[in-house]
Amino acid sequence: MIQDIAFKAKANINFRQVLESGVHTQIVIMSIPVGGDIGEETHTDNDQVLFLVAGEGKVILNGEESPYKIGDIVLVNAGTKHNFINTGSTDLKIITTYSPPHHPAGTIHKIKADSEMQG
Repeated sequence: MIQDIAFKAKANINFRQVLESGVHTQIVIMSIPVGGDIGEETHTDNDQVLFLVAGEGKVILNGEESPYKIGDIVLVNAGTKHNFINTGSTDLKIITTYSPPHHPAGTIHKIKADSEMQG
């Protein structure tokens, strides 16, 4: 069980931190700095859900842009090219899930470059 995940997500300073990994689902929090992004990617074997708890930005799904505001949740189906971009003046704070798990249990990427080096 994760208690007060919204607080944990808002307080998170790491680009990505895995909180829990189950057999079929993984819970992760992310912090995307001002002007930053997750990076365009496609997960061939994972659905991903991203819930925004702080900040503002835009979502690009298969080339289509939409605004991303506090309280928005996005389902990214496996095979969808996607990116989440911070267009606001504060860090994006995101709670995300992967089904099935995508990152090794306990993963912490302090900055985006860490995640790019580890694949």
